[in-house]
Amino acid sequence: MAQPVAQLENVLAEINTSKCKKTFNRFKSDRFKRVKPSWRHPRGIDNRVRRKYRGTISMPNKGFKTAGVIKNLTPDGYRKVMVSNVRELEALTSLNMYYCAEIRHGVGAKKRIEIVSKADEYNILVTNRTGKLVEDTK
Repeated sequence: MAQPVAQLENVLAEINTSKCKKTFNRFKSDRFKRVKPSWRHPRGIDNRVRRKYRGTISMPNKGFKTAGVIKNLTPDGYRKVMVSNVRELEALTSLNMYYCAEIRHGVGAKKRIEIVSKADEYNILVTNRTGKLVEDTK
């Protein structure tokens, strides 16, 4: 059982060092207000970004891809599983070291309270445990 814990510590260390998102802005979006910064692939025949000239902005490619070991992990090192009822939560009881629950958006307050109480009983982390549980102050 000690081996998975050691692997988890290695993964968490890798998350802290290598999970930095590079923002790719559209070419010449800093020059013109009409050109928004959201990325568009340059298609011009003379475009120096498309032709990968030295000194120009970089284009997104697979070299910037997140490592498969840390992909879709939370900063705590868990993988999220969407849960809409207690039965789906019970599937995570043996995997609570690697997976955390996230309650789906459409789940109401009553069922949410039930899920959160069962998660505490099963020792499962719930990421959005306080959502839709705000009391009315009227």
